[in-house]
Amino acid sequence: MRLVFLGPPGVGKGTQAEDISLKEDIPHISSGNLLREDVEAKTEIGLKAKAYIEKGLLVPDELVVKIVVGKITTEYCKNGFILDGFPRNLSQAKILDETLNELGEKIDKVFYFTATEDIIIKRLAGRRICKSCGANYHETFMPPAKIMVCDKCGSELYQRKDDNPKTISERLRVYREQTEELIDYYKNNSELAEINCNGNISEIHKKIFKEFHSQSRDEREME
Repeated sequence: MRLVFLGPPGVGKGTQAEDISLKEDIPHISSGNLLREDVEAKTEIGLKAKAYIEKGLLVPDELVVKIVVGKITTEYCKNGFILDGFPRNLSQAKILDETLNELGEKIDKVFYFTATEDIIIKRLAGRRICKSCGANYHETFMPPAKIMVCDKCGSELYQRKDDNPKTISERLRVYREQTEELIDYYKNNSELAEINCNGNISEIHKKIFKEFHSQSRDEREME
């Protein structure tokens, strides 16, 4: 299965992608995580991306495409993947389709996650991340056992610089502006399944797995 998870920052697509990745044994490829790894490693791509990320702006296409396409064309993703946060616009989607076409593959399903802006801001503003292992927590919804200490490795937690209400609102505005054509593109290709994420995690899980297994049945019937 080759899946794309779309949605604004803070909608919860990363959490859902991790869950399906574990349960269905499909690699979870997060464009955000790949970029942050490069930022921390101070690679050429990372240094260029850092200035955009800290301002709450989307990283330019040429940087994102280079790192993501490089990952999904490796042996690690030969049996499928879940793309989280990529593509972000129509240009990236077309490059992705072209790349997969050259390999004789295609995107099987696109999940479009939505939520109201006030819920997204609340989720992101309370998010905390482990400095060492990258584990995610939330002050309200998923707090660690000890304040600002990772349950998994005992390292310090931190808040990303772009996880403040003002920057979050700007990130959402930019996201909406750049992804409108992308959503229409996947709707027209009949690959899009919209998932409302205003509810709790268990409700969202049920919606995703219903669509996921529906897609799996359709593929088996076509074989």
